Amino acid sequence: MYAIFENGSKQYRVSEGDVLKVEKLNAAVGDTVEFPVIMIADEKGIAVGAEVENQKVVATVVAQGKAKKIIVFKYKSKKNERKKQGHRQPYTEIKVTSVGAAKAAKTKKAKAETAEAKAE
Repeated sequence: MYAIFENGSKQYRVSEGDVLKVEKLNAAVGDTVEFPVIMIADEKGIAVGAEVENQKVVATVVAQGKAKKIIVFKYKSKKNERKKQGHRQPYTEIKVTSVGAAKAAKTKKAKAETAEAKAE
């Protein structure tokens, strides 16, 4: 089973347990983030559009970082014009915990919170 979701004008194909780098998200390490699903494919077939409106991809933030530096060098011959710039694109590394209905992920979280409340 896999799903396709969109983030930062890019689409990603993921399955449960995948680790990938996406555009920088405003989330701390260890937070859970949800992405709306565009398409889901499983043994039953492919589901798109209205069939996947309430489906979500739930992931945990593993790390925040910057990609490898790239050099942008602009040069005009015979004009003594040179401009050198470097750029490091920020990213968020996430690990997909569940693909499918968001209700199942929320119930697990709710069970964990009730267990913590009972312990206190």
